[in-house]
Amino acid sequence: MIIDLYKQLSKQEKSPILLQLLRSATSIGANVNEASAGQTKKDFITKMAIASKEARETFYWLRLLNDSKWYKVDLKKHLEEIDSIVKILTKIVKTSQENLKNRNKV
Repeated sequence: MIIDLYKQLSKQEKSPILLQLLRSATSIGANVNEASAGQTKKDFITKMAIASKEARETFYWLRLLNDSKWYKVDLKKHLEEIDSIVKILTKIVKTSQENLKNRNKV
């Protein structure tokens, strides 16, 4: 969705905000992919935490673009989607951290 949005909006005008949005959004998937190949549970958690941070940054850039009215586009759907992704990634990180703590207690 973000790549399509970037293509659409960059035809109108390129902005540093738009490029930051593309970078942070594409980093989410890259870090989730890296996490799935993690050698340890701790490695998995670290990469998922980075993905979560990138998702929060993506939310910020989307909100900034939306509030600035730089482009005449409705970003409500994008904001809802990234909010859901942030919640999912946060839950994955918290649950994984709890599981790791419980495993270390045994």
